[in-house]
Amino acid sequence: MSMVLLAAAFLLLLQGCHLESNPVYRSAGIAAGAAVAGFSQRGTASYYGDGFHGKTTASGETYDMYGLTCAHPSLPFGTVLSVLNLDNEREVTVRVNDRGPYVGGRIVDLSYGAAERLGMLDSGTASVLLTVVGGE
Repeated sequence: MSMVLLAAAFLLLLQGCHLESNPVYRSAGIAAGAAVAGFSQRGTASYYGDGFHGKTTASGETYDMYGLTCAHPSLPFGTVLSVLNLDNEREVTVRVNDRGPYVGGRIVDLSYGAAERLGMLDSGTASVLLTVVGGE
């Protein structure tokens, strides 16, 4: 009987040592799960530039303001998005490598390079449609 109890205790101990192999990222209480094919989101985009250039992003990468990347509050790092500027029909493909934006009413923060391609540098914001097109 004591052998059965010892075996049960050992199994319970092992259960408590489980390492999560697919970590969940959280931003403002929103869990970031796997990118869903066909996911799309419409809203306001902004961009961030030289004040963050060379700094470390939430994914651990160094931010390159001239790269084609973005910050999204919940999509997994490495998710590839098509971003369509609904005001001028310009489009760019970016990769999620940071968290944000942290300004209410915005759905994505684009790198300076992506914002330049979308023609939104002067206005600072744009109405966009995000569509997941892939992942790493």
